[in-house]
Amino acid sequence: QVQLVESGGGLVQAGGSLRLSCAASGRSISIKTMAWFRQAPGKERELAAAFNWNSGSTNYADSVKGRFTISKDNYKNTVYLQMNSLKPEDTAVYYCAARRAEFGPVYDYWGPGTQVTVSS
Repeated sequence: QVQLVESGGGLVQAGGSLRLSCAASGRSISIKTMAWFRQAPGKERELAAAFNWNSGSTNYADSVKGRFTISKDNYKNTVYLQMNSLKPEDTAVYYCAARRAEFGPVYDYWGPGTQVTVSS
């Protein structure tokens, strides 16, 4: 089993920045990919950014490209999401997720989520 705990959410004005952290514990050696998803009120959950632990490759939703950066601290088994130039439409609950497979849509582990609110 893998446990994921997010931190770093909060309230920020439009144009501001936040950094989210996701710490993985347990059998983290089984993780191949970690990602950040987000779910805004009344909307479906969507992938914001993903990080492949083997290759270091990343991918981003078009809506966050150029503003968000996902990165990993190898020593701490922690993944970060640096969010810059935040917009009110970035307001959502942000979830950290991890999967054992290197590719594919299914994520095996989820954190409880952290609220990000961007005021206009």
